Amino acid sequence: MGRIDDIANRYVADWAALSPIGATYVGISGYDHQLDDLSPEGYAAQIELTRRTLADVDATEPETEAERTAREAMQERLGLDLARYEAGETTSEVSVITSGLHHTRMVFDLMPTEGEQAQANIAARLNLFAGAMEGYKTTLREAAAAGRVSSRTQLLEVAKQCDAWVDPDGDNMFHGLVERLGADGALGAELRRGAAAATAATAEFGEFLRSELAPRGRDKQAAGRDRYELASQYFLGARIDLDETYAWGFAELARLEADMRTVSAEIVGPGATVDEAVAALDTDPARTIRGKEAFRDWMQTLADQAISDLNGTHFDIPEQVRRVECMIAPTSDGSIYYTGPSEDFARPGRMWWAVPQGVTEFSTWREVTTVYHEGVPGHHLQVGQTVVRAELLNRWQRLLCWVSGHGEGWALYAERLMDELGYLADPGDKLGMLDAQAFRAARVIVDIGMHLELKIPKDNPFDFHPGERWTPELGWEFMRAHCRVPDEMLRFELNRYLGWPGQAPSYKVGERIWLQARDDAKARKGADFDLREFHRQALDLGSLGLDPLRRALARL
Repeated sequence: MGRIDDIANRYVADWAALSPIGATYVGISGYDHQLDDLSPEGYAAQIELTRRTLADVDATEPETEAERTAREAMQERLGLDLARYEAGETTSEVSVITSGLHHTRMVFDLMPTEGEQAQANIAARLNLFAGAMEGYKTTLREAAAAGRVSSRTQLLEVAKQCDAWVDPDGDNMFHGLVERLGADGALGAELRRGAAAATAATAEFGEFLRSELAPRGRDKQAAGRDRYELASQYFLGARIDLDETYAWGFAELARLEADMRTVSAEIVGPGATVDEAVAALDTDPARTIRGKEAFRDWMQTLADQAISDLNGTHFDIPEQVRRVECMIAPTSDGSIYYTGPSEDFARPGRMWWAVPQGVTEFSTWREVTTVYHEGVPGHHLQVGQTVVRAELLNRWQRLLCWVSGHGEGWALYAERLMDELGYLADPGDKLGMLDAQAFRAARVIVDIGMHLELKIPKDNPFDFHPGERWTPELGWEFMRAHCRVPDEMLRFELNRYLGWPGQAPSYKVGERIWLQARDDAKARKGADFDLREFHRQALDLGSLGLDPLRRALARL
């Protein structure tokens, strides 16, 4: 380890003290009883650390190839963190999937719960929740006064989420957490007091969004080209031609839907439509699981089998990474996500399913590819292996660096790879993968189209409103026509795209760049190319922007 690594490791220690929530997310111990300062001063302290660290990195020449890669990764990530803060994005962003509120709420999902000290930490955080939200309100007020505020629609949707999270007949998440802990005595009383305070603070925050901030919110949800270019670069770690990518999205979706029709004929018979194949699969008792706990157990079995099969054959999976936990999330937002292991792996990597209220039956054909995406060889392998590689990567690379295009692109690449390796030979499972891929391709079109308010090509392959300009209403119509997702979940997805510009395309565009990187490696190495070695070398670089990834791979 060299000087760049010393700077990086020092940054992690200083950052953890400023972001106790972040420390819990990445598994750094010692901060579980604190919450972040979400006031303007708290955000300013974090960005000052970023600015100071970036200056130190810029002034330090790397001594090794590993240091060069680490330096380029830090320059790219910290530079964009600084750019987003200076553009007002960091302190104003409120959407249905990300905000200071969401980060603070979700941290309770990851906290240890066993033992008196762990439960005392939860009690402390619950009792700090209201203060954190008051600081966050001040930040959002100041940002709005400076002309930086999220759209009215997003603010009102998050207010609805607040209502749902504290609904006594719904999620009721804080009281539900305390009930699951089962503590009694003085600690139990403190937990209940904290749950009541956090519940009240969440309800009050929802009312703040609804009555104070929403009236000041933007009428239009479209980000515009300047904001979108910064967001796209942030989520990809690469600069792309947005107009070319938009056109590619149409071609890619058309290709995938053609493949879906071919597989549908295998399922039902010649001439069958995709909808007919889906109906056949959804009514197949062998592909239906009843009860969310049984569904969780099915996911766990499939994830464990993938680890067993792939280790030593197509990947060398470190021992610590050969365990992943499938979890039912405490909320019902309908989302699926992965959380990484703690630094010491005492908390394993986990894939979470926030099951929508009322959903009791699950079709496995849709979710085989999801397990590979969230587990192995997807997120769990990628993130877990990075945490393990202390001999190759500094602490910032192992714990803090996350680039959506790199991570989500890899996970989508992993789905396709499992098909290449023969794990989706069953036509139903193959259709599930293609359907998921088509869903991500449709997002490329809709996300770029809506936020840049582009015209729909007159010669688009779907004859969809040719020549008209994208609106959220057309985005909804297009997604419903091309995605087999329940309306409730699809509405959340569309709200997510509108509130988080540039993130949704990072999956498919990230996969595209990963595939290009693999093709480049094949061209460079010719007959010496080895897929298992390519995967090892690429994952050993840790998470980094996709432009730095391509440069690093070219130097290997």
